[in-house]
Amino acid sequence: MAVAQINLRLQKIVTIVAVTLFIIKIAAWYLTRSVSILTDALESTVNVIAGFISLYSLYIAAKPRDSNHPYGHGKAEFLSAAVEGSLIIVAGFIIIYEAIDNFVHPHSLSKLNWGILLVSFTALINFITGSYCIRLGKRNNSLALIASGKHLQSDTWSTLGIIAGLVLIWITKLKWLDGAVAIAFAFFIIFTGYNILRTSIAGIMDEADRALLEKMVKLLNTNRRTNWIDLHNLRIIKFGNVLHTDCHLTVPWYLNVREAHKEIEALTLLLQKEFGETVEFFVHADGCMDFSCRICSKADCAVRKFTFEKQVTWTVENISENRRHSISSR
Repeated sequence: MAVAQINLRLQKIVTIVAVTLFIIKIAAWYLTRSVSILTDALESTVNVIAGFISLYSLYIAAKPRDSNHPYGHGKAEFLSAAVEGSLIIVAGFIIIYEAIDNFVHPHSLSKLNWGILLVSFTALINFITGSYCIRLGKRNNSLALIASGKHLQSDTWSTLGIIAGLVLIWITKLKWLDGAVAIAFAFFIIFTGYNILRTSIAGIMDEADRALLEKMVKLLNTNRRTNWIDLHNLRIIKFGNVLHTDCHLTVPWYLNVREAHKEIEALTLLLQKEFGETVEFFVHADGCMDFSCRICSKADCAVRKFTFEKQVTWTVENISENRRHSISSR
């Protein structure tokens, strides 16, 4: 639960930062009356709302397990990310509407130098905060923090584009560029929102994380023990920052319960060392069968019935199959 509390504490900071930067951007818009800056301010409105939603979801996710939620409350993070992605998309369409309205009813701009200065400051703070959120979110497997970080970084890039547009408007005095810049970055914002929404839906639907599986399979192949004859039916389900993993480990049939448990414990410690305390394992031990001899490299086996031929190299595909591996199945 220490990881969940760290995530929650960081999200509190992110929410405070979002509120502060929103006020600064509103001040910049009030000074300049630029629809481009209004674009940035509208996205910051989403930052503030999403910040509070993420804060609440992380508060829920940090709660201990109970009889009604035996796997914890981590799925709340996926719901908050879905809401955040949806809000970003809505903000993008509002920005497009405001920009088109500005084309139809153009208005004069003022004090662009002050607007550029204030918005530049918000871009710097957003980038620093977003980078830290993504880094900590990946380390702690927190989709809510990663979503917040990506949102803040997308805000940074859109703000930089808006700053470039404002500088160009300041130099050329072409007012129509204000709306054009706003529309261009509205599409960028919508694309970012779509990616966040897509990732959250994948988490809710327990979609397989191939990148995570590939990293795990590589680690297992590199550190494979002699008694780990085979591994299959590996599955990973995400509950917020917790990765619930279960699999079947084939070990020599003559190991006693204590010896088999030692092999399971070695497997668990290996993966927890790599992925941290957020990984929990449920490993079922299978005793080897006669056909396992051909893929078993154990040299001192006194009950071997067939000659060892070759070891099965684990892959994302074969380690996920719900059947034991053999030479004939390859």
